Amino acid sequence: MSTGDLGTLTMRKVPLISNAEKVRGAVQRVVASELPALPVVGPDNKYLGIFGEREFISALFPGYVGELRSARFVPKQIDAYLEKKAACGEESVLKYTNTEHIDVSESFSDMQLAETFIHHRVLIIPVINGTGGVEGVITRSDFFKVLAERFNEMLYR
Repeated sequence: MSTGDLGTLTMRKVPLISNAEKVRGAVQRVVASELPALPVVGPDNKYLGIFGEREFISALFPGYVGELRSARFVPKQIDAYLEKKAACGEESVLKYTNTEHIDVSESFSDMQLAETFIHHRVLIIPVINGTGGVEGVITRSDFFKVLAERFNEMLYR
C-alpha cells in the first residue's frame, strides 16, 4: 500500500469504533483487535480520532497523574481507582477519544510515516481516504519490522 520504497509494508484493515459506543465496549474492541488503539468514526463513518490504551488509562486515572514526575508515593491499590472510575465504562467513547488527527492519506510515503511515528510518538497511524473514511491503519511495529528486514537485507548483500 505504501507509495514509498518499502513495498512489503501493508495496511491493516481494522474494526472501527462508533463515537456513540460506550467506553466498556470500545475497550473490548481494542483488546480483541490486539492493537494499541482503533480509529473512532462518526455516524457518517468519517474519521474523528483514535481510542486505545493511552486514552483508556487517561479515563481511569486523575488528570494530574500525567503531570507528575513520579507517582511512587501513591499507594499500589489499583482496584480503588477502578472502582472509583467504573462509571466511565458507561460514558461515550467520544469523551476520551484523541482527536488530534494524526493520520495519512492513501498516497502516504515512507518518509511521512517515519516522521509521524518519530514526531508524534504514536503506535498506529490511520489511513484516510478522500472522503474522510478510514481505509485501515499502519502500526509502528509493522513499519519497524519492514525497515529492519530491509536494513538487514542491505547489510548482508
